[in-house]
Amino acid sequence: MQKQFILLLCLIVSATSFSQELKGKITEASATGQPIIGASVQWLDTQIGTTTDENGNFSISYKPEFTKLVISYVGFTTDTITVSSSNFINHVLVQNNDLEEVTISKERKSLQKSYMKTANVTTMSSKELLKAACCNLAESFETNPSIDVNFSDALTGTKQIKMLGLTSPYLVITEENLPSVRGASQAYGLSFTPGTWVESIQITKGAGSVVNGFESISGQINTELIKPVNDIPFFLNAYGSTDSRFELNTHFNKKVSDKWSTSLFLHGNARLGKNDMNDDGFLDNPLSKQINVLNRWQYTDMEKGWVSFLNFRYMNDEKQTGELDFDKNRDKFTTNYWGSEIKTQRYDVSAKLGYVFPDMPYQSIGFQTAFNGHDQESYFGLNKYDINQKSFYSNLIFNSIINNTLNKFATGLNFTYDKYDEFVGVPNISRDFNRIDNSVGAFFEYTYDNTTNFSLVAGARVDNHNRLGTFITPRIHARYNPWEKAVLRASAGRGKRSANIFAENQQLFASSRVFDILNTGGKIYGLDAEIAWNYGVSFMQGFTLFNRPAEVTFDFYRTDFQNQAVVDLYASPQQALFYNLDGKSFANSLQLDFNYELATHFNLRTAYKFYEIETDYLSGSAQRPLQAKHRFFGNLEYETHITDKGQQWKFDFTYNWLGKQQLPNTASNPTSDRLPDYSPSFSLMNAQITRTFSSTFEVYVGGENIGNYKQDKAILGSDNPFGPNFDSSIIYAPIFGQMYYAGLRFKIK
Repeated sequence: MQKQFILLLCLIVSATSFSQELKGKITEASATGQPIIGASVQWLDTQIGTTTDENGNFSISYKPEFTKLVISYVGFTTDTITVSSSNFINHVLVQNNDLEEVTISKERKSLQKSYMKTANVTTMSSKELLKAACCNLAESFETNPSIDVNFSDALTGTKQIKMLGLTSPYLVITEENLPSVRGASQAYGLSFTPGTWVESIQITKGAGSVVNGFESISGQINTELIKPVNDIPFFLNAYGSTDSRFELNTHFNKKVSDKWSTSLFLHGNARLGKNDMNDDGFLDNPLSKQINVLNRWQYTDMEKGWVSFLNFRYMNDEKQTGELDFDKNRDKFTTNYWGSEIKTQRYDVSAKLGYVFPDMPYQSIGFQTAFNGHDQESYFGLNKYDINQKSFYSNLIFNSIINNTLNKFATGLNFTYDKYDEFVGVPNISRDFNRIDNSVGAFFEYTYDNTTNFSLVAGARVDNHNRLGTFITPRIHARYNPWEKAVLRASAGRGKRSANIFAENQQLFASSRVFDILNTGGKIYGLDAEIAWNYGVSFMQGFTLFNRPAEVTFDFYRTDFQNQAVVDLYASPQQALFYNLDGKSFANSLQLDFNYELATHFNLRTAYKFYEIETDYLSGSAQRPLQAKHRFFGNLEYETHITDKGQQWKFDFTYNWLGKQQLPNTASNPTSDRLPDYSPSFSLMNAQITRTFSSTFEVYVGGENIGNYKQDKAILGSDNPFGPNFDSSIIYAPIFGQMYYAGLRFKIK
């Protein structure tokens, strides 16, 4: 397979190296030189044209006979410039001040899928994050059908995300393309990034790019934080909810000089009240408090081609949950009352340095490096789990072209180091699991784009890992536009990763299950590395329905595991087994989207999803537990016109229907602690109303689970939490019921 892949790559390179393209960047004539998004770029007297992306960049096919390029954008003076070569173009558009009474604007969608990108990428802007109670990254995907948001357990209040039917460890989750949520932070790491810090999120379905490592199997989620050079001087967000959660975010920004800018982000949240809406004697949500501080520095010298970022971050998070009468000072590690505490401290230091060659703007070199420490101390009743991870990552990337700018490549080296100090204390395991993982890798990725209807990204990387050995990771993405407003994509790739079986399954500690690792020959807890191939196709078609824009999308992806660290909850309700896959394990994911503009500022977004996820367990082949085969998603958003004073109303409604889910085996439990084989299907509804009073002040109110659906029997054995049947990990639905919230946002521009 690897030889065939390399041969295919060589054939593609040789067959596509003859075309030319013109690239450039369009900015506005202002002190900050902001990029213009969606500007029209077209050759005069032709049908060949394109638009600028979110960074103001464009690429368009070039021939020597094309000499006049027309650049236009609403509210700016249209320019026609003379082009005599395919050299990179930097052009500045001047605002048209002649428009007095009529203002025309083009609104950018808050959730975008491009017709021109090679990979299947969905981009969420910060505007999308404002449509719901997006307190942190884990809660950022409620209005996005590409990501499924699930509940991990009945005690910690943690939300877990899935894509293509697979949990977050099979995703590469990055922050500005630096590793973010991995290893020790898999269970709670998404809640460590406040939503107000986020500028945009890019969600990539499929294996991803070889530039970002070898671990990605189902896709990548990359978060872009607000850049100091683009931030406003002051921002405040305050939030409170009926589940006793309160939150405060403040942003400070200062332009230190013409090249240096800095931002200080401060975040604090706390849940102060005890809630037991299902009357089982246990907290529905943990008592919690978090302090999170981020200081960013940005250096930009566009004339000389330099840009750099420095980030310094500290986070402290504490959670307490358990029985209502649990007192941590009195009852810790006793059988008086069942309780749990999870204390996490984390610090991060990262730097990015980029240089674009002034005379060769298609050529650049970048260096990324990050160091972080993650320290978690926790106990769950009489079970104890501590993990400390220190990580170092560096990546050197060189970008250039082959003959012309239609044929590009990226190549480089990266190094990863992880030191784990881990202690597991459960009835049959009480020991340290300490290890050091390190790897060094080299990658090469080729990109071809004829700027009209075809593009391809193909790459491979070679890594040497002290535990996984030396191996090759190939990946390929292709795009074809068969006709207007249509795009067909295909991708294939391989991923390999070490499963951190305890950090990724911490919900199991909040149970009386006995942990058994059945294999001893592997190098990660006795298990072998997980290896999988992911294949996928996607088709998107835009069209007009009743004179309004509409869009349909079809996605199908399959993941085949060559090996997997199987977590088996079918063997017994008193056991959690971990072992290497012996047989087949696969995940099929199908998604159908229909999006439609019902009226001006009134949009409908719908999706149907089907999952077929099966694994060969010791007891036979079965569906992955706690995964709905069928899901339906719907979202309605409406905004009024913005008045001259900046006033506006915004309304948002989200509906989710989840079909039945297969549940872990509880057949041997007493009748009172048994669950059926399948959960019932159910619906969830969320809504939010935002009132904008001016460009600097707005308030919002909303509700989650306004239909008040709650899971019956969320905690098994809750009347005897130290008995053999106690289990809080079998959660398929909310346990809290209705939750309402309100907040405000204030800016100084």
